[in-house]
Amino acid sequence: MAVNALKRDIQNTLSDSDLEGLSISFNHVEDIQKECFVIRVKEGTEGLRSLVISASDDLGFIYGIYFVSKNFLGVNEFWFWSEQEFHKKESVEIPDDYYYESEPYEVRFRGWFVNDEVLIDDWKVDGDNEKPWEMAFEALLRCGGNMTIPGTDENAHIYNKLASKMGLWVTHHHAEPLGAKMFARAYPDLDASYDKYPELFEKLWRDALISQEDQKVIWNLGFRGQGDRPFWSDDPAYDTDEKRGKLMSKLIRKQYDLVKEYDDKAICCTNLYGETMELYKKGLLDIPEDVIFIWADNGFGKMVSRRQGNHNPRIYALPEDNAGGRHGIYYHASFYDLQAAAQMTMLPNSPAFVVKEISNVYDKKADDFWIINCSNIKPHAYYLDLLARLWKKAPETNGFETFADSFTDDYCNSYFEEKNAKEIAALYKKWASYCPSYGPNEDDHAGEQFTNHGARVLTTGFVTAFDKKDPANTKAADEWKWFSDKKTLKEQILDYRPIIEKALTGYKEYLDQSLELDNRIEGIDKDRFEDLFIWQVKYHYYSYLGALHTCDAILKCLVEKKPEFDNAAEREVIDCISQGQDKEGEPDYLGAFYEAGLAARAFKTGYEEMRKAEKGVFKGFFNNDCEADIRQSYYVLCGLMSFVRFHGDGPHFYKWQRMYQQGAGGNKVHLILRIRKHLTDQELFELML
Repeated sequence: MAVNALKRDIQNTLSDSDLEGLSISFNHVEDIQKECFVIRVKEGTEGLRSLVISASDDLGFIYGIYFVSKNFLGVNEFWFWSEQEFHKKESVEIPDDYYYESEPYEVRFRGWFVNDEVLIDDWKVDGDNEKPWEMAFEALLRCGGNMTIPGTDENAHIYNKLASKMGLWVTHHHAEPLGAKMFARAYPDLDASYDKYPELFEKLWRDALISQEDQKVIWNLGFRGQGDRPFWSDDPAYDTDEKRGKLMSKLIRKQYDLVKEYDDKAICCTNLYGETMELYKKGLLDIPEDVIFIWADNGFGKMVSRRQGNHNPRIYALPEDNAGGRHGIYYHASFYDLQAAAQMTMLPNSPAFVVKEISNVYDKKADDFWIINCSNIKPHAYYLDLLARLWKKAPETNGFETFADSFTDDYCNSYFEEKNAKEIAALYKKWASYCPSYGPNEDDHAGEQFTNHGARVLTTGFVTAFDKKDPANTKAADEWKWFSDKKTLKEQILDYRPIIEKALTGYKEYLDQSLELDNRIEGIDKDRFEDLFIWQVKYHYYSYLGALHTCDAILKCLVEKKPEFDNAAEREVIDCISQGQDKEGEPDYLGAFYEAGLAARAFKTGYEEMRKAEKGVFKGFFNNDCEADIRQSYYVLCGLMSFVRFHGDGPHFYKWQRMYQQGAGGNKVHLILRIRKHLTDQELFELML
């Protein structure tokens, strides 16, 4: 498959020619280190020259092939995902004395977890479901990767054969020990309890061993729940840490013994992730010594345990000094937490921050295994490239900013013309500085979920719990207490809004800078700059704009009500057309409707701008944005428009229409009969603009 890719690259970069060329040949040399290669020019019979790639194993040859593709043909690691344009030339000259010898990677097992892959799972290349995965694995191999978790849940079982066919080691999601089918999928009518059905769990594990017998596998051991959650969520009998640690230790040992029975040289790993990390730190897990311990960042690039719901212990997630054994990391270039993470757009912390964290990983000798959450690859190519350079060689101590800046310059020079690359690189370097801080920690910078999930959580909290008798004391949204643990929804929004407003100002500035440069760029760089970078800035800008209007819509309803007058004669008489809109101490439903309309329009615009970035083979790529889901934010805010209209304009739905629609009667003429058909929420909002 690598040879076929090289043939394609030659077709894409070289024109037909009558010049005498050279052949490419392969030479198996046993004493070359595994995964390394040597390339030299060799004179053959009758004076014919050959470019010889020598290696001792498949991956050595594959890396040599892709080295030729990049260094002689100019095909970069992310050529497909970053839409690199090729200009054909007649030939590439290779000196007679050419010689190159590769060096081994510092990280032994290194690869991508294709996780939260909702975009590539829904998208086809030329009608082919498998092609996106093939291009993902090719990019990984071009980056020097040798291992993958080939998708989440069912996808992992579909695409693991393709990954192996392309030369990669396969490993497993921490919720699927040994790569076995989840119990709840295999036995949907049974309780997922090992105590009740030990033989069924063990059958799934044995079946997994057999199904992967022809593949290179790093066997993941563990025991989580049915999905990405603790097993005791499915089995409440385990109600103490001691019980949980005892069962998990028992089952890890059982899985380990099964694997070693199958292959005594098998390589095993286990994830110290989330709740597992806490059990390990308490000394409640007993894990075989030769198992690779995988430590995980928190989803924002910091090597501490992740936040789960409102629980955020931030336990240091690297081995102690001189810990012994083998160690690795699970690191996120993309993350999904329904709170503040970045899954559709780039990591919200800087390359220098990442370099510093990875330097700590090397210091703790956690270089046996790196699995990087790459999500849908295309939006994250910038950070994936950085991490690939870091798994090749450890960064120099204290040179983090220099390393990061040099990387960004090189990255932009790889995908943009020289005349534009410097200015584009300057904008890439600003990315993290515009991602707002939402908490006290250095890594507490927000991705696009902060605005989209934030707006939807607060809107849901308002619609489902609105206290019409005492609006200002509408109870807080439980799912937003991770950010603001206040008693009322109004207090939560008042905590949230200043961050949103400041960030919106920043993203407006950032977008203006990007568009100003875009207006000066011509040709293919213009499209590429828009499709790789500007759409991400727009996604943030319109998300923050939508979130700000969402705050203001809800706040117009969460007012302090004035006490009722005892004497009815003293009550203010309000015109029936504008009732409740101008009365002090009453919710401003009409104003809320308008702000909700502005919010919905902002989210919809963000969605439309994202879809404009789909060109060529990437048509339809963003169709299934369903995790951050800016489109759903639009739908939810349309719902908020309807909700406040019920309160302020129902049940007859004619008052507001008369205020804004010409010929509808006016707000001072009170007719029982209607003279215009009812307007939809959107039609009414358009009249208000």
